Amino acid sequence: MPHTETRTSRQSSRLLGLVLKLPATAVEVLKTRQRRRAIAHLPPEQLNDIGAAETPAPVLEVKPGLVTNLMSMR
Repeated sequence: MPHTETRTSRQSSRLLGLVLKLPATAVEVLKTRQRRRAIAHLPPEQLNDIGAAETPAPVLEVKPGLVTNLMSMR
């Protein structure tokens, strides 16, 4: 029986630690989102003024022969 009581106290301390960390984590996530939104709406000139590079657009790189290989697999 003492063994289960020890386990329960460990679990409750883990849960307590998680609950205490949760608000700090949530605040950091909200701050990060606000920064990204603010930067996303800036024009390139203002991004250069603050020293931030433009957000890179996704690039799709197609290697030579890829379409041929895909068609042959079909």
